[in-house]
Amino acid sequence: MASSQSPFDIPFDELPNNKQVWVGTPRSREEGLGKLAILTPEVVAKAAATEIKTGRRVTMGWELTKLDYPNLNRQPCQHQIVPLLGGVAFDDIFTMNPQQSSQWDGLRHFSQTVPGETERVFYGGTKVEEIEDRKSDRIGLQHWAREGIAGRGVLIDYATWTEKRKIEYSTFSTHQVRLSDIIEIAAECGIAFQKGDILFVRIGVTKEWDTLMTDAQKQQYSENPAPEHAGVEATTEVLRWLWNTGFAAIASDAISWEVYPPQSPDVFLHEYVIAGWGMPIGELFDLEALAQACQDLQRWTFFVTSVPLNMPGGVSSPPNMMAIF
Repeated sequence: MASSQSPFDIPFDELPNNKQVWVGTPRSREEGLGKLAILTPEVVAKAAATEIKTGRRVTMGWELTKLDYPNLNRQPCQHQIVPLLGGVAFDDIFTMNPQQSSQWDGLRHFSQTVPGETERVFYGGTKVEEIEDRKSDRIGLQHWAREGIAGRGVLIDYATWTEKRKIEYSTFSTHQVRLSDIIEIAAECGIAFQKGDILFVRIGVTKEWDTLMTDAQKQQYSENPAPEHAGVEATTEVLRWLWNTGFAAIASDAISWEVYPPQSPDVFLHEYVIAGWGMPIGELFDLEALAQACQDLQRWTFFVTSVPLNMPGGVSSPPNMMAIF
């Protein structure tokens, strides 16, 4: 094996430790980018050249006021409009937790267990003390913000697929999107995955929240001490597929991307994907307009751009994401 080979090019089953694929030295650009490093100028240029054909644009940011009844003791967004110069102009003030609406989970968001160790660690071996130290910005969002996230997006429209098959489920349950379903949908849509793709999986959370749930049901969800979230199944097979396919990032309209609570004690995807591989996980993206555009154009690949908030040491961020067809 050539010493210059990127660890991201090594097959899943040949990795020395498939739960810790850490690159770069501590506090370096390479460490901060994580798996986004595979979005090279060549990969981005190819995606732009092949995917931008009509100029149709779709954004994926849900309203900042959603989820208006968040769970896990998170607070809904507060927005103040304040006068400036006696009312000649106005400013606004946002008080928000990005996790409460559309967001990228950054590398500081989730940690992993280490065999033989009692302390959990974040990507690169970053410790809790470094996250809590506001003088440290190690593996913070600023790395993603400085270079942006851009490339070829691919939509797996599970919600439409199940609707056509009369498969009914609530997205506020432990309903699982199986890997076999994803592969079948990709085949039906003629999708051939490429290294560097950004994967989107639509299961219908934002649609259910916006069109089906009552305020009483939303409040009940918010107060539930043991919430359930539909999502992609968490298995070793899913991990192997995600890794070997070469995705740069994964996103969904789901609350936790993977099914929650974990249905297996052995696999929690967040521990591998974020803390182990340095790969962004997007959650609560509004994929309704994107799905409609894909249906209209009968194509499920597109160019995407995202610029997270340039917050040194940031944990998560609204995606500020746009698809261009």
